[in-house]
Amino acid sequence: MKNDPPEKGELNEGFDFSFNPTIEKRVIEELRSLRFIEEHSNLVFLGPPGVGKTHLAIALGVEAIKRGYVTYFNTVDEIARRLKTTKEEHFPKRLRTYRKAQLLIIDEVGYLPLDKEEANLLFQVINTRYEKGSIIITSNKSIIEWGGYLADPVLASALLDRLLHHSYVIKIKGKSYRIKDRLKYGARKK
Repeated sequence: MKNDPPEKGELNEGFDFSFNPTIEKRVIEELRSLRFIEEHSNLVFLGPPGVGKTHLAIALGVEAIKRGYVTYFNTVDEIARRLKTTKEEHFPKRLRTYRKAQLLIIDEVGYLPLDKEEANLLFQVINTRYEKGSIIITSNKSIIEWGGYLADPVLASALLDRLLHHSYVIKIKGKSYRIKDRLKYGARKK
């Protein structure tokens, strides 16, 4: 049932909150209630590579699936590529793929630049979901940098207006979890 209390799972046992104290466990636990999906609100995880943005997004996605929510995960580059290569007569059907999920997770926003057409396609995805479904976005870019990333400041403003209207923005600082042991030992393990 959708509103049952959370059980122990990936988010509690698989995430090392002690490594990065900028991530407030109580905030993440509140998000785990998935109330944001019922509210059609969005989550935006911002921070440098390796701080846990994708891990948290996937853990919330898994929790959503366990509770019966239709959830879809992909990178922004893959979404843009698929939409860009879709024939015109099939475009509405492809766009529905991203609209029908109750939770859409868009990973890696900002890692590779989008051209103007791809930025427009991302806007269409965000716009078609506005106040109808939740989105989780992970990005290594600050909100201010999105104008340059999306190749059009006006389009970026319109996209952000819809995305941030009902959203929780979680800024994560810190070092990469992936390379913590390499930095700790100073050399590569063999």
